[in-house]
Formats: sequence, C-alpha cells, structure tokens
Amino acid sequence: MTSMSKYERVRATIAGEPVDRPAVALWRHWPGDDQRAEDFAAAHLHWQQTFDFDLIKLTPSSAYCLQDWGINTCWSGGDEGTRAYRSTVIDSPEDWYRLPELDPASDYLATVRQGAKLVCQAIGDDVPIIMTIFSPLAQAKNLAGANLLPHLRHHPEAVLAGFETISASILRYLGALKATGIDGVFYAAQLADASRLSREEYQHFGKPFDLQILEATGDFWFNMLHIHGHDVYFDLFTDYPVQAVNWHDRESGPSLAEGAKQFSGAVSGGLNRWTVQTGSPEDVRSEAADAISQTRGRRLILSTGCVAMTNSPLSNLRAARESVEISQD
Repeated sequence: MTSMSKYERVRATIAGEPVDRPAVALWRHWPGDDQRAEDFAAAHLHWQQTFDFDLIKLTPSSAYCLQDWGINTCWSGGDEGTRAYRSTVIDSPEDWYRLPELDPASDYLATVRQGAKLVCQAIGDDVPIIMTIFSPLAQAKNLAGANLLPHLRHHPEAVLAGFETISASILRYLGALKATGIDGVFYAAQLADASRLSREEYQHFGKPFDLQILEATGDFWFNMLHIHGHDVYFDLFTDYPVQAVNWHDRESGPSLAEGAKQFSGAVSGGLNRWTVQTGSPEDVRSEAADAISQTRGRRLILSTGCVAMTNSPLSNLRAARESVEISQD
C-alpha cells in the first residue's frame, strides 16, 4: 500500500479502513515546562520531532483547568509528572454555589491556550493535534478533594450547581480553543469505577455533563475519550460521540479486542505504561505485536492506556514507535 500521511492514516483508522501501517502515539506530562506557553510548546515539538508519532496529544499540567480558581499546586517529583495539590477550593457544601465561571482569558487558561496555538502553528497540517479537557467530575475531584464524595451523596443539589459552573467554564474554553487550530480534544473522564462511584451515581453526576461537553466538540473531526481508572464501567461510554477511546486495557481491561467489539471507532492502547517504564524493548515490542494481532491492525492507535512515565527509557519509547514498522515486514 502507498505510504499515507499522518492525517490520512488517522482518518482511515477511525473509519476502520485499510492503513499502510497501524497508527502509534505516546504522550506524557511536562513538569515545569507546562507552566509557560513557549516551554509547553517546545516540549511537545521536541517530543514529536524525536519520535515522529501519528498524533500529538497536548498534555498541560494536570491542574491547568483549576489554577485560575485558586488551587495551590506544586511539582514535587514523581514518575507520572502530575502536580501535587496543596489546597482545595471547595470545603463546605455552600462553596459549590460560590464557584465563579472562568473566563478563557484568565491567566493560566490563556497560557495553555497560547501554548496550543504555538504547537499548531509550528506543526501546520502535518500531524493531528488534540487538546486535553478534563471532565467536570475530574475537575471536581481536585477542587474538593476528600469532600467530593460526601458532598455528592449528602448535598447533591449543591454539587450539581457547581458542576453546571464547571461545565459552563469548559464550554467557554472550548470555544476559545477552536481558534488555535487543534483538530479535537482528548476528553479525560474519571471516577467511573466501583471504588469511587456506583453506576447510578456516574449516570447522574457524570454522563449528562460528559455528553453536554462532547456535543460542543462536534465540529472537530478527531475527539478521543480517555476512561481513567481500573475496572471502569466501560459500557457506559460506548455511545459517547467520539472518534476514538483510550483506557487502561493492559492494567484492568477490557482488552483491546473486547473494547473494539463494543465501540465502533478507533481503540487506543495496547501498551502497558509500566512495561514501557520498566520493561525491555523486547517486552514493548511483544505487547505491540499482541495489540496488532488483537485488532488485526484495524481501528488501532497503538499507545499506552494513560500517560507514559516521564522516566521511561528512550529505548522503550523507540521500540513502541518502531513496532508498527516492524509489524509490516
């Protein structure tokens, strides 16, 4: 088959059409560099120039959507690259009503938006680019900390009022992001597992807000859902209006093959992030070959089920990228 461009390969993958090789992409956090637009952009561009992935998933600070509400965070180390939370904004149930709607031009939101714009300007039409958006529940988890679940169960009206504000802020930010040139969003949904919420609770406090926000992404051509956590309620997400879904398939399931039966778009995964961090290149290639076998190379974006660790060996990252070429030999 004639070699495809990255845009052609990802579009064909989404549609379930034949591809010249499986698509592949890894993404990670950029602690320190994620605090300034120019450094945020430079980190992503260097990553892409080094590994030549089929898409760029923009990964700002894990707290980027919360900092303009006054959340206090710091980078204190850790393999994943996420920031530590040193305060909460929601302490009493009444605080949910007091939460103000964020302006997309507020300090840190504007910084991340400018970083996204710089990446899009540098890449042009060569590589699809998607921007991380955290769900209202994911944001609320860090706004309220340990208060979230008690508030949700004992003061649901207050929590829902806060979720309306969070959702309105996300929708305003999405509108501003559309001018940057991104191709879609990476929508990160959290807490959809039995260790955190019941199925009924997620259907009440999670899914309606997820669908409201994803409706607003309909003019993008490439939106990816990330279902974060172990033993997630995967079936609650199979009707989401996205083109791809990413989850911890190697850590808790369902497998790629099982997920592809339930979801009609592209499935993203196949590599265990801990294998990429601590295994050998041979281990990475073995998982990649199995992922390609599970999907027969169709509708597959080879990736980890969550962010790659910041200290993953370069040899393992190269093995992930090269494995889709080897599979065609």
